[in-house]
Amino acid sequence: MTTAAGASAYEIPQEFADFRETIRQIAQEKIAPRAHDIDASAEYPWDIRELLAENDILGLPFEAEYGGTGTGTLMLSIATEEIAKVCASSSLILMVQDLGTLPIQLFGSDEQKERFLPRCATGELSPAFALSEPEAGSDPASMRTTAVQDGDEWVLNGTKNWITNAGIADFYVVMASTDRENRRIGAFIVEKDRDGFSVGKLEKKMGIKGSPTGSPVFEDVRIPDANVIGDPEKGLGLALGVLQRTRLGAAAQAVGLAQGATDYANAYAKERITFGKPIHEHQGVAFKLADMEARTAAARELTYRASAAADRDEADLAKLTSMAKLIASDVAMWVTTQAVQVLGGYGYVSEYPVERMMRDAKITQIYEGTNEIQRIVISRAMA
Repeated sequence: MTTAAGASAYEIPQEFADFRETIRQIAQEKIAPRAHDIDASAEYPWDIRELLAENDILGLPFEAEYGGTGTGTLMLSIATEEIAKVCASSSLILMVQDLGTLPIQLFGSDEQKERFLPRCATGELSPAFALSEPEAGSDPASMRTTAVQDGDEWVLNGTKNWITNAGIADFYVVMASTDRENRRIGAFIVEKDRDGFSVGKLEKKMGIKGSPTGSPVFEDVRIPDANVIGDPEKGLGLALGVLQRTRLGAAAQAVGLAQGATDYANAYAKERITFGKPIHEHQGVAFKLADMEARTAAARELTYRASAAADRDEADLAKLTSMAKLIASDVAMWVTTQAVQVLGGYGYVSEYPVERMMRDAKITQIYEGTNEIQRIVISRAMA
């Protein structure tokens, strides 16, 4: 398949369509009834993780040789979208399964792949990707966490921040400075039971409350050379290579949130009566719903196009994934806000899901690279 302008942007084979229907049914019947309580309790939904594992959904990020489905990025985005329609916190379980293992998938040794990937594909293990720090979010090269070689071991010291799956993950892929003067960083696998490793405070967040976000701490944590991913001085390229793909997870999550909010608001508008007829028949509401549906559809097309580009490893992948993440997240924030407006007072209370969707949507504009960073990536690609 060519990638020239006018070529087929993506195709959804019947296999993917069938899997989507299965995931949609699981999401609607099993996850949706739990979404409110997951948000209200702010507790990690272990039962949902088990459900996703039992149905091979956690195997989506992985190749068949490591026990995964081998279906690629487009199918992963489709699945993330379906789960996010009903529960963004639950969709993040799948997203982090990709984010936390992608450094190993793309840059790891055969031994590292065999050691970690099959057990992640079954859901036995859950990973985390520890890049951000209190003073090094959008500028990873300025990080303060260090890794110093000591014989055939490395000693890690520092603190990370904003790390998804903190306290849940069985292992962390940690980015650390190996040569601060020359701004060199490396990637290191740190298992949760290593001496000196701990998890500090967990953040109290506006949204995605069922997914813990916290601050892993490394105090003279020793790891063997076997836990170094790739070249310990070329981790920045590793991190950027990972993020240009994993931001598609945020895009797909955003599309799911937007579609879930649109569907709920549309159904509500058909039932809510004012001035003797459903509010769906009032032009002001009808046009708002039409814009919500259209913008969501456009965001989906761009996200699927970029996901297919990731599967084909296209040359302009960074630009495409940044555009997908930027547009989809902005659409999700706008659409969920409009959904609250359609429901009026009911949209503002937690008994109805759109206020949760609005809170959850905000983070899609921030994590996996803020939308301001996405605009930098896009503009540089245009230069």
